[in-house]
Amino acid sequence: MSIEIKYSCNGIDWNHLAGILKKVGMAHYTPEIHAKAFQASHTTVFIFDNDKMIGFGRAISDGAYQAAIYDCAVLPEYQGQKIGSLIMEHILKQLEGCNVLLYAAPGKEGFYEKQGFRRMKTGMAKFVTEESMREKGFIE
Repeated sequence: MSIEIKYSCNGIDWNHLAGILKKVGMAHYTPEIHAKAFQASHTTVFIFDNDKMIGFGRAISDGAYQAAIYDCAVLPEYQGQKIGSLIMEHILKQLEGCNVLLYAAPGKEGFYEKQGFRRMKTGMAKFVTEESMREKGFIE
């Protein structure tokens, strides 16, 4: 495996990115919507094995004291090889001094706990697709 880390959205295959999100069972939209979201983010991290994108993540932030991490995903065949930890490490490095929020896919909370995240007692959310998020286990 020959790992390369990129921080720029230049040259990203948004179709492939959307396909990875779909493959891992995360929320996915059109490639154009993902391009817009990643390009508007404070921090982006893309992991490649040779020239193949195998994982990524992004954060939105005010750059001062608040941030939120979204869309962290790793191709299934690369999971369990510390790629997710590498993504988180590089995102968090860009968010030093910030409180960082995220919501984990049900069943993936343990991964984020290993990254230093703790469960919140007062977390609240308002989703556009409320029923879908209830069915997936994100809300009561």
